[in-house]
Amino acid sequence: MKSILIIGSGKSSIYLIEYLAEKAISNQFHLVIADQVLNKNIQSVIEANELVSFLQLDINDEAKTSQSIEKASIVVSMLPARFHIRIAKMCLDLGKHMVTASYVSKEVLDLDEEVKKKNLIFMNEIGVDPGIDHMSAMKVIDRIRDNGGKMLLFESFCGGLVAPESDDNLWNYKFTWNPRNVVLAGQGGAAKFIQEGTYKYIPYHKLFRRTEFLDLHKYGKFEAYANRDSLRYRRIYGLEDIPTMYRGTIRKVGFSRAWNIFVQLGMTDDSYTIENSETMSYRDFTNLFLAYLPNDSVELKLRSYLKIDQDDVMWDKLIELDIFNPNKLVGLKNATPAQILQKILMDSWTMKQDDKDMIVMQHMFGYEFEGKKKQIESSLVVIGENQTYTAMAKTVGLPVAMATLRILNGEIKTPGVQIPISKEVYNPILKELESHGIKFFDYEVPYLGYNPNNIQG
Repeated sequence: MKSILIIGSGKSSIYLIEYLAEKAISNQFHLVIADQVLNKNIQSVIEANELVSFLQLDINDEAKTSQSIEKASIVVSMLPARFHIRIAKMCLDLGKHMVTASYVSKEVLDLDEEVKKKNLIFMNEIGVDPGIDHMSAMKVIDRIRDNGGKMLLFESFCGGLVAPESDDNLWNYKFTWNPRNVVLAGQGGAAKFIQEGTYKYIPYHKLFRRTEFLDLHKYGKFEAYANRDSLRYRRIYGLEDIPTMYRGTIRKVGFSRAWNIFVQLGMTDDSYTIENSETMSYRDFTNLFLAYLPNDSVELKLRSYLKIDQDDVMWDKLIELDIFNPNKLVGLKNATPAQILQKILMDSWTMKQDDKDMIVMQHMFGYEFEGKKKQIESSLVVIGENQTYTAMAKTVGLPVAMATLRILNGEIKTPGVQIPISKEVYNPILKELESHGIKFFDYEVPYLGYNPNNIQG
């Protein structure tokens, strides 16, 4: 019997596992879920299905990991991205297909020639962002080009947010995915994109003050800050000559301006550790980044340094996070500023059991057809059910599951290290996603091109 091995069963895996468990009987395969500990949310799935089993596995045990991969027909790595190359090399040596939701790394991409020689498929970037963004974008881009249109503009925005009914803080935000990635967002180089044929670069210290506004039907106004490298997608999408290419991350209006306070203070820095951090109070931590003025309060120094009025909503947002509390201890030994900031934010931004999250995605396609300039706006909104069945887990897990089953059944045939930008991959998966409520709505809108009126900062 064929078998699917899933390595890692964290927050994003519940829909993936339930989907494949449901398909196991009709498609006749064995599903093995491997992790160091059994996730209690999937225990009932294992108990209810004789074709689903749990394997206790530490991936640092190379012999056991290799043995488990050798028994599988295809491997799904839901591990942190840094471990994918280790799993990929084992899959290559043992002749097994592999699927991940993470960005394809250079190390994995370098395996492409050998993967093709063995007629294997290493599918990467098949989650939500990256993943659903690629598939939904390519579906419209290919349709425009197949009909004789010429692409002029592509803008793409995505965000994991808190749903309106669970939005109960001044930041209009809660952690719906890895908090560390949120704190470190935008670091590692300038954001790069192109607008109307002009290359643009935004350094990290300016990133959260150069945002774009966008409207989503019935969900209101949002803002977006630029992703790190939009230019690489010109080649990936076959849009080398397109004059405007921009990808960004969505937040509620006002978030970026407030987040910029942490950037300017230096609280998002992850490059050094702070001595005696475990005994430091939240107030002490905040005071680290301010001038030595013993006769002024921490609050006064911060407002003066960043020119924040006491009646500014930005100030209310800082107060809400309790960063001036002298009684709350950091409790982290040898922590970086970013790690301490993450700890503080998790006090306020961790989702409660019945909270709902929301995935928001919007694409803008500008093109020329028969001498006329046209524009399509394509939008997706998915609302989660609770802290376990989140929109994030749904939009990551289901595409991974659908791609895995299609590779297992030979419906996806093209070998190599790849991402889901071919019709062979995106057409059937997008169609099936619609039956699960993951559906884009397209609107013809007046062609605006690059609109500087949408930019703030």
